[in-house]
Amino acid sequence: MRAPWRIPPCGAERPVGSDDGAACVVGLDEGTASVEFVLFGIVLLVPLAYLLLTIFSVQSAAYGVSSASREAGRAFVQAPADANPHDHAFAAAWVALQDYDIELAPSQLVVSCSATPCLTPGATVSVSIDLSVALPLLPDVFDEAPAAVAVHGRHTAIVDRFRPGG
Repeated sequence: MRAPWRIPPCGAERPVGSDDGAACVVGLDEGTASVEFVLFGIVLLVPLAYLLLTIFSVQSAAYGVSSASREAGRAFVQAPADANPHDHAFAAAWVALQDYDIELAPSQLVVSCSATPCLTPGATVSVSIDLSVALPLLPDVFDEAPAAVAVHGRHTAIVDRFRPGG
């Protein structure tokens, strides 16, 4: 006796031409699901994984640049009177970007002031950082990234109005 849940192929286990209303299977599946899974996995999942890796890399750099510009602005306006505020700003931005494995060059940090001298009480100081983030897993061509995304960070800080002379 056959199991009730198993549908036999047509022409098997019953006489030819009998019409008892029982269903039968016309063709058999030869088991190509694993091949299809591998092909679709390569065609669809690999580009999707690369896209996600790229998005995460650029977003991480955007968070890093935003954090670095904020810390550089704070360090600039809180620098001691006898110190160079540009050095304090660069050091703060460099440390903030090290958490994101990004190197900062002094030329990538731009500080502009609304007053002269910069640390005049009540003046505003704008700090901007502009970086290019290379796309992940692409080799460098002639020591440059073949494709990059520009990331910008801006922060405006106000010099404390009770700060002693600028």
